[in-house]
Amino acid sequence: MAEAERIIGTPDSAGAEEPAASDGTAATPDDGTATPDDGSAAPQERPRGRRRILALFLVAVLAYLLDLGSKMLVVAKLEGREPIRVIGDWLRFDAIRNPGAAFGMGEAFTIIFTCIAAAVIVVIIRLARKLYSLPWAIALGLLLGGALGNLTDRIFRSPGVFEGAVVDFIAPAHFAVFNLADSAIVCGGILIVILSFRGLDPDGTVHKD
Repeated sequence: MAEAERIIGTPDSAGAEEPAASDGTAATPDDGTATPDDGSAAPQERPRGRRRILALFLVAVLAYLLDLGSKMLVVAKLEGREPIRVIGDWLRFDAIRNPGAAFGMGEAFTIIFTCIAAAVIVVIIRLARKLYSLPWAIALGLLLGGALGNLTDRIFRSPGVFEGAVVDFIAPAHFAVFNLADSAIVCGGILIVILSFRGLDPDGTVHKD
């Protein structure tokens, strides 16, 4: 966790060493709000950073609600019934309960996966205050919403708290059954890989190796 914070850095401190103007007046921060020259004012968070944080949580809430709503519908209308063919034999909706990780892996480690999901949520929330990149906000929002979606199943569904089986229902041919939370996590991970290859850091800076 400390290493992740070191990589992201603290954008708020980047402007702390700006030299004073030549006429002796105090420097103006990025958000255009004048800062008194008596040195008593605390650094203010840039509005741009607040907008990125808002975007992160909006994406997370949207991903979470879509996942939760789809699972409720599947449990009510599809569980215990014949699968629904969406595209012939290529894609079906088939309700199953998955005690393992994404795509049915690791069924014997339900509690471990629950703890990992909880840790991911905590890390994303802690790092959100240092976020100044919209693409990173979207990526982390997808991860957060997906992790929350599956964690909700782990806590509230049978057979028990922290051991609940996740509701999966999207069943492509010759592939594991998954849900919208899994899709959000995978899409967020792919976006993070792309941003890393392009040299865009979560604090909005761009670097080239």
